[in-house]
Amino acid sequence: MPLLLYTGCFYLLLPFMVLRLLHRSLRAPEYRRRIGERFARFNVPSLPGEQPLWVHAVSVGEVVAAVPMIRQLQTRYPALPIVVTTMTPTGSERVQALLGDSVFHVYAPYDVPLIIKRFLKRIKPQALIIMETEIWPNTVLTCRKSGVEVVLANARLSEKSARGYARLSRLSRQVFGAFSTIVAQTKADATRFTALGAPSSRMVVSGSIKFDVHIDGATRQAAKQAREQLAASARPVWICASTHEGEEELILRAFSEVLAQQPDTLLMIAPRHPERFETVAAKIAAAGFGFVRRSEGGVPAGQPVILLDTMGELALLFGCADVATVGGSLIERGGHNSLEPAAWGLPLVNGASDFNFAEISHMLQNSGALTIVDSERELGAQVSQLLLDEKLREQKGAAGLKVIEDNRGALERLLAVVQDYLN
Repeated sequence: MPLLLYTGCFYLLLPFMVLRLLHRSLRAPEYRRRIGERFARFNVPSLPGEQPLWVHAVSVGEVVAAVPMIRQLQTRYPALPIVVTTMTPTGSERVQALLGDSVFHVYAPYDVPLIIKRFLKRIKPQALIIMETEIWPNTVLTCRKSGVEVVLANARLSEKSARGYARLSRLSRQVFGAFSTIVAQTKADATRFTALGAPSSRMVVSGSIKFDVHIDGATRQAAKQAREQLAASARPVWICASTHEGEEELILRAFSEVLAQQPDTLLMIAPRHPERFETVAAKIAAAGFGFVRRSEGGVPAGQPVILLDTMGELALLFGCADVATVGGSLIERGGHNSLEPAAWGLPLVNGASDFNFAEISHMLQNSGALTIVDSERELGAQVSQLLLDEKLREQKGAAGLKVIEDNRGALERLLAVVQDYLN
């Protein structure tokens, strides 16, 4: 009964979901393109070799986490076609930028049985790998009924999310009990999944594959060149990444404090969602700061702010900074992954909201790599201190790198599970 009710509600909501895509497309045109893919209507390419592996990564963070796994599978199984689905245009852009034509990419089907069955009929996957926490009941259950193995990979489940699933206990037990294997990031995650109905016999604790991030020499050289092109080699640089509504104003006020200590500091702001680029541009102007847009290729000579309004460059532009703040943490959003800037050896100053990445956040805090602040004044003070003290930056950056090095290996543990489900 809970599944029937959920499915019925989803069918009723489909027209409104399409309207929502069209509404969002007013600010981000990509949302109105390829809508047919969400109904499993697309041209299927010739997929030579074995039955495909389907990898679902909802958006940017999950795509970035999935890419090392996909590249390893492509190396080990060169005849294995891989289909990658996302839900957002930003995730789609990342797939195309990082994997290109080496995979077949479409938007994920909406979570109703008729659409999922059409998708499975067209793709004919042998297994589905779902990254992290994107759990759609009908997708999981329809795949299992069709003989498709389903693995939840690099899985995390916050206490807040677990409480939400627990309110729908009958449906949650049906869905979590259907996974072939759940590869959880931590023991705490595994315990929460088990409490929701996942059999402990199908549970593996791997650690987070996000620790397996690697920045090669070519990328480091490209970052160095980018900083030179921005004429920022001699300026202190503070990057604020993946910011949300309510955070930019706080950051800009803190930046005033930073400028009082370091007048030539350059602030780089990267909003999480591209449809907010214009809104954030207006906020910067309203705060009285001159700025340039990255999309226009401007050099911020004499300007204190760069609005990072391009797609796919953030990982590189971390390499242009001296201090990083990761958004979603300064408001009650739960934070985003801080390991990417840590991999560049950057000290971190974040807000206190970290429930989406609690384990990673605590590890970085305990090492000294991450400082947590609870006010804009403290944010400005901590960033100023780091920008003024090169030795302190190096110490904190090295601490973050050590956390990453000490926790590598989750990718191999995940691959061992995935390989068991490949023909």
